[in-house]
Amino acid sequence: MDEDETTLLWRPTGPEELELVRQTGWRAWPPRLPRQPIFYPVLSENYAIKIARDWNVPASGTGYVTRFRVRSQFVARYPVRQVGGKTILELWIPAEDLDELNANIVGQIEVVHVFTGQQSRPGTEAGHG
Repeated sequence: MDEDETTLLWRPTGPEELELVRQTGWRAWPPRLPRQPIFYPVLSENYAIKIARDWNVPASGTGYVTRFRVRSQFVARYPVRQVGGKTILELWIPAEDLDELNANIVGQIEVVHVFTGQQSRPGTEAGHG
């Protein structure tokens, strides 16, 4: 599939969600919990880094930045939400649409950054990088 037909998205995540992604063979996001009605991928690597480093690390000890490609035709259904400054952009995908999102992922979900405390390193897990 041509890259022009896909949209690159980023997702900051903690270790529990990442383990569930690993269990899918790096192909899908896990179902949302009842208190999580929306799945929030972001449109900027820098924004994903900020969330992983500033929110995931304090909450769980480790923050990961993942990236993945989704068919643009699917992504176009969801308006881009500006939730802060000009580069703080997210998609809000309702939890009930997550299976369809997963069906529209092209390739694998990749770990591209790992944060522990003040340290970071590129993703090095099998099938990544």
